[in-house]
Amino acid sequence: MDLSHPISTVVPSLDGPVLTVLARTTEPLTGRRIQQLAGAGSESGVRKVLLRLTETGLVGASQAGASTLYLLNRQHIAAATIEQLINLRQRLIDRIHDAIADWPTPPVHASLFGSAARGEGGLDSDIDILLIHENYPDLPPAEWADQVDDLAQQVYRWTGNRAQMYELSLSQLDEHLAADEPIVAEWHRDAITVAGVDFRHIRTSQRDGR
Repeated sequence: MDLSHPISTVVPSLDGPVLTVLARTTEPLTGRRIQQLAGAGSESGVRKVLLRLTETGLVGASQAGASTLYLLNRQHIAAATIEQLINLRQRLIDRIHDAIADWPTPPVHASLFGSAARGEGGLDSDIDILLIHENYPDLPPAEWADQVDDLAQQVYRWTGNRAQMYELSLSQLDEHLAADEPIVAEWHRDAITVAGVDFRHIRTSQRDGR
C-alpha cells in the first residue's frame, strides 16, 4: 500500500489525487487549484476528471463569475467510501493499536515511526514499528516473540508492506540515549504512539533516572 497516497490502492488513476483533495476540504475549489493541490496530472487532465465525476453526481459544480468551482458531494452514497480510502493510514494505526491491546505481554511503548508515520511511505516501504519492553533477566518470554511475529504478519496482510520491528528493552533505550543514536531523534520527532506510554515521556523519564 502507498501510504503517501492511500487511495491509489483502489483508485490508481488521476481520479485518486483529485478525490483526495476534494475529500480534505469543505471549500469549493477551481480546477486549477485542485490540480495544484493534487500535485498530479495536467490542468486539462484534472478538468476532464472533474467533468466525469460531476456527471456521476459525486462532485458538485457551481459557477462563480467566469470560474467553475468544485466540491465533493458528501450526500452521495460513494462519498463515505472515498473518505475511508484517504484515511487508510489512520485505519492501519487503529488496527495496530487493537492488535497490541490483546497482547498477553503488553509493551511499555509501541509506536509507528519512519515514512509510514510521516505519511510518506510508498509501495515498497516498510512499516516501521518501535516496541519497547520491560527489562528481563534473560531474553523476553517466548510469548513476546510470538506476538511480535504475529503482528508483523498481520501488518503484511493488511497492507502488502513488510513490517520492520525495532525491539528494545528500557535498559537498551538507555544505551541508545547515552550514545545519542540518530534514530532516537527520529522516534522523538515522528513516533505515533499506538500503545503504552508516549515515547517522549519515556525518553524524559529515562534521562531523568526515572
